[in-house]
Amino acid sequence: MNKPLSYRSVSLAGFKRRSFLQSTAALSLLGLAGCASTAVPSKAKVVVIGGGYGGATAAKYVRLLSDHTIDVVLIEPQDAFISCPISNLVLSGGKQMADITSSYASLSRAHGITVVKDYASAIDTAKKTVTLAGGATIAYDKLVVSPGVELMFGSIEGLKAANDSGQVLQAWKAGAETLALRRQLEAMPDGGVYAITIPEAPYRCPPGPYERASVIAGYFKAAKPRSKVLILDANPDVTSKGPLFKKVWAEQYKGIVEYRGQHKATAVDAKAGIIKFDVQDDVKANVLNVLPAMRAGTIAVQAGLNNQANNRWCGVNYLTFESTAAKDVHVLGDSIQVAPAMPKSGHMANNHGKVAAAAIVAQLSGWDVNPAPMLTNTCYSFVDNKNVIHVASVHEYVVAEKTFKAVAGSGGVSTGPTELEGVYALNWASNIWADTLS
Repeated sequence: MNKPLSYRSVSLAGFKRRSFLQSTAALSLLGLAGCASTAVPSKAKVVVIGGGYGGATAAKYVRLLSDHTIDVVLIEPQDAFISCPISNLVLSGGKQMADITSSYASLSRAHGITVVKDYASAIDTAKKTVTLAGGATIAYDKLVVSPGVELMFGSIEGLKAANDSGQVLQAWKAGAETLALRRQLEAMPDGGVYAITIPEAPYRCPPGPYERASVIAGYFKAAKPRSKVLILDANPDVTSKGPLFKKVWAEQYKGIVEYRGQHKATAVDAKAGIIKFDVQDDVKANVLNVLPAMRAGTIAVQAGLNNQANNRWCGVNYLTFESTAAKDVHVLGDSIQVAPAMPKSGHMANNHGKVAAAAIVAQLSGWDVNPAPMLTNTCYSFVDNKNVIHVASVHEYVVAEKTFKAVAGSGGVSTGPTELEGVYALNWASNIWADTLS
């Protein structure tokens, strides 16, 4: 028997984002400056759709674990990687977009990955091809699909039109909407109300909405002290780090933050600034940040990979992350039907990418797949621009149950927010961006 292949640790120091990334124009310039390939190959051993925490990591680690012998094509429509983790600090004024933006150039330059700037418009799992929006078709031996989530605008009446008009934003994928929502908050009068709605779990980044509410409350406390943050949660209670967030709201943001559980949004009236709920009274606010239910990314749905949880999420074999709907297709990150206690987080998607990469290299090389992969997760949440709380966990593959389960006694949560954890959080971000992209 051959020795199972597992991903190895790689030391990646000195990763720096370009400091000139201050605007959309600069991002475009960066993309044109060498991040995307101009030639689209007709075939590759491994094709990866999506350059986020899952896809970019998988692409890089297939190359690393095969000693750069397996050719990889990464399909990503964006000019640059913009991190969702840390992006809430852009809303509070603690960070700029440049601080969370990174180039894809190192994937090409350092690892020989062909980065194609385009959308994947169709997957033919029988013919094993990916068709791009630009018209090209790429054949594959192995396909990695890591498209993130699709926001289900139709689950809330009026939301699609309100988003299209720019009146009601989500900013749940960091980018232009992040800046637009920041402008709405800056324009809001002192004494105004910012309302964020949270969909029923599962959704991308369980603590993310509560972090967002907290750091915006910190901005209001400093700049608009008569203003208020309303958290309108479809879940019965805070889904992640609940006691810690509630303690912060009670002690640090008393009179600013109000939390209401079991408030499921059903409709929005953007012109009137009103959110309607299933059983509760309507809520009026100056800035509406309405997060709808989520599902697997569009390309995964179009390919029929969404075969779990009423066709919202993609089922996978957790040992390899191969789809249970299509052979030689591996699905990662937020699009999958998660294992018990497994969050939809950037850190977890990064780990998915490594385990899948090791399995793909083993399968293409005729080696045994690692029978006992391990995953870790760390999620830092800012409660203002400096202080942070965290949750961490370790997940082991349980052979008898064919799934991942949290290791008893592993990880845990903070005792309370500290500035030191804020330092750790920013270091975590720099390290994982390097691990994913450098």
